[in-house]
Amino acid sequence: MIEVYSWATPNGHKVHVMLEECGLAYRAHPIDIGSGAQFAPEFLAISPNNKIPAIVDPDGPDGRPISLFESGAILLYLAGKTGRFLPPDTRGKYEVLQWLMFQMGGVGPMLGQAHHFRMYAPEKIPYAVDRYTNEAKRLYGVMDRRLAKSRYLGGDAYSIADIAVFPWLRSWKNQGIDWNDFPHLKGWFDEIGARPAVQRGVEVLATLRKPITDDKAREVLFGSTQYTRR
Repeated sequence: MIEVYSWATPNGHKVHVMLEECGLAYRAHPIDIGSGAQFAPEFLAISPNNKIPAIVDPDGPDGRPISLFESGAILLYLAGKTGRFLPPDTRGKYEVLQWLMFQMGGVGPMLGQAHHFRMYAPEKIPYAVDRYTNEAKRLYGVMDRRLAKSRYLGGDAYSIADIAVFPWLRSWKNQGIDWNDFPHLKGWFDEIGARPAVQRGVEVLATLRKPITDDKAREVLFGSTQYTRR
């Protein structure tokens, strides 16, 4: 059984969905990032960047346990372990991987910043709000154009690229997005959201997550606690 150390965030949901899609047995351990659980020594031992998710697979590729952090790396590992959601041919594999990297390097960081400055920043900074809202719209546009000519982001088949992107778009309203501007992406979003494994995956640990409203949680997530040397 794979041990998953996670929280109900987009990066956590990527891995939850992948595990559900692959039908792998797993156990989810909540890492409450609002309370500072991500800084516990036992978690840092498997996730040195103090970010969720991380996994421990007792049945690693050489028969020994393996621990992994970074959601993109975990998706690739699970795809390799199961032979699913990543094409076996070289061309198809790289078609998918470029869109996975697009999520890791663009969609996640930029939508995260849009969400932060629109929702969580202690003061509204118009420049930052405009910059990241506009970048969110640009990224949505890139995906909309792709999906105007491709059923899925990586090509004809559902893949880890779709699994990686979908959870980040669930907060579209907080990112300043109007779905009417992105009809092809909206159709894809609805199709992915209707998959039973996706619906199960986004519910993992969801009942434990609370809105970030208190000063302590804000300080842990956005304040000096993040920068303490450990």
